[in-house]
Amino acid sequence: MYKPKIVAFFCTWCTYTAADLAGTARMSYAPNARIVRVMCSGRIDPQFVLQAFKEGADGVLIGGCHPGDCHYQEGNYKALRRYHMLKRLLNQYGIEEDRLQLEWISASEGDKVQESVNKLVDLLKELGPLQIYESLETKEENQAIEVTP
Repeated sequence: MYKPKIVAFFCTWCTYTAADLAGTARMSYAPNARIVRVMCSGRIDPQFVLQAFKEGADGVLIGGCHPGDCHYQEGNYKALRRYHMLKRLLNQYGIEEDRLQLEWISASEGDKVQESVNKLVDLLKELGPLQIYESLETKEENQAIEVTP
């Protein structure tokens, strides 16, 4: 049976704390997500997301503070801009844009972590495994610049 792999980049101040709350409150959610703790959702480099897909992730979940509540002033607005840019980029690589999700989750919303992970797992089960690994490598090779002496 297909079990989707998810990489979840969670802001340490809100979403990661909410995931911890979900765990201590014994809220059950799919164990498919591997959580990567980042200081701010605005610090997630687009290359991290692309690398996650290249390394075999079927989906990526980004979690950050609600707009206006970022501990770094405007980090979540930066994350939102990058999210929209990444959606367009994923389409160019032939990856369904729904495989990338962004959620605003505060520290007290453990139930929203549970809901977000379960929702993404269900969506990825519908979409099936990501089948473009060869395509990503080919595009990267074609974009490399060759220097001849």
